[in-house]
Amino acid sequence: MSDLTLILLAAGASTRFKINVKKQWLRIQDKPLWEFVAQNFNKRYTFDKIIIAAPYEDVTFMDTFTDFLIVAGADTRQQSLKNALTHVATPYVLVSDIARPCIGDKLFNDLLQAKGHADCIVPAIKVHDTVVYDNQTIDREKTLRIQTPQLSKTNALIQALQSDTQYTDESSAIAANKGSRIFIDGDDKALKVTTVEDLKKLQCLKAPHSVTLIGNGFDVHQFDTTGTMYLGGVKIDHDVGFLAHSDGDVALHALIDALLGAAGLGDIGMLFPDNDSRYKGIDSKILLTRSVEKLHRYGFIINNIDLTIIAQTPKLQHYKSDMRKTIASILQISPSKINVKATTTEYLGFIGRKEGVGVLASASLSYLNWKDT
Repeated sequence: MSDLTLILLAAGASTRFKINVKKQWLRIQDKPLWEFVAQNFNKRYTFDKIIIAAPYEDVTFMDTFTDFLIVAGADTRQQSLKNALTHVATPYVLVSDIARPCIGDKLFNDLLQAKGHADCIVPAIKVHDTVVYDNQTIDREKTLRIQTPQLSKTNALIQALQSDTQYTDESSAIAANKGSRIFIDGDDKALKVTTVEDLKKLQCLKAPHSVTLIGNGFDVHQFDTTGTMYLGGVKIDHDVGFLAHSDGDVALHALIDALLGAAGLGDIGMLFPDNDSRYKGIDSKILLTRSVEKLHRYGFIINNIDLTIIAQTPKLQHYKSDMRKTIASILQISPSKINVKATTTEYLGFIGRKEGVGVLASASLSYLNWKDT
C-alpha cells in the first residue's frame, strides 16, 4: 500500500484568465485540463488515492469523467486543501495545482527522493533579475520563486492549516507553524497558467481535438386556459399560454435539453427543478442564458441549432425569423446557424386536437480551441 496521497487543487474561479472559460476545463486533445494533469500523475506513481478539489457546482459533472475522488472545494485555496485533507489517510501528501500542468520527470522524482527529509519538500527557482519591494531594492540572492507540487508530512500540514492566517502555499503554512522545510531545484518549464498567453508557452499541452458533439431535446406543454404564450423566446399572439412551472416556452426548454445533452450535462430538470420556487414563472430566456454560460465555462462552443415546433395551433410562419434572431443573440452565434421549422400532426393526437405543442431540438457543440485565442 502506498504511503502517499495526491491532492490536486482545481477549485479556482479563473478570474484572471480573460476568456469566458474556467481554465481547468480547457481541453487538451479530448480531456479537460484537470483530468489531463491527474492522469499524468497517475501514470508516474501508484498513489494511495488521487483527490481533486473542485468547485461545488462542478463535482457531479467531473464524476462522470473519472474514478478519482472529487471533493467540493471552497472560496480559498487553503480551505479547498483542508477539505481534501479530510480524505487523506497516508503519512505523506503531495499537493499540486491544476494550473501547473507540465511537471517534468526530474522534478517529480526529486520530490519523491527527498520524502521524509523535512516536514515539507519545496521546489524553488532562484531569481536572476533585480528585485524591488516597496520601492526598495532587495538582495535577490535571498529570494526564491516557489512552485508546486510540494510534498508534506500529512500531520504537519494539517496542524499548520489550523491557523486563520491565509497562506499561498503549503510550505509557508508549515514554516509559520515552526515546521521544517527544504528546497529542491525547481523547473523553469513548470509554468503556472494564469493568463491565456501562458498556455502557449507550455509545450506539453496539445490543442483540443476537432470533434462535433450532438445532443437532442424533446418537450411538450399543454395549453393553459389563460396566460401569455412564448415560443422560441418570442411572444405569440394567441389567446392562451402554456401550463408550466416557468413561462412554458417549450421550444427553449427542448433547446436547453439538446445543448445539455451534447455536453453531457444532464437535462433541464437537473439544472432548474420544477419544484424550486426560484423558477416559478421565470422567463425561459433566462434559463437558456444560464445554460449557455455554463457551456462556455466548461469549454464548449455552440455550432448550430435545429428546432422543429409541432403545433396544430398557433400558426408560426411569421414568428420564425424573430425566433432565430432571439435565440442567436442568447447563444452568441449567427442567426444563420439557427434553423426553426414548424409543422402540424394533421389533426392527430393531443397536438392535433389543439391541446398543446411539442418541440424537437438538435444541437451541436465543439471544444473551444484555446490555441486560437
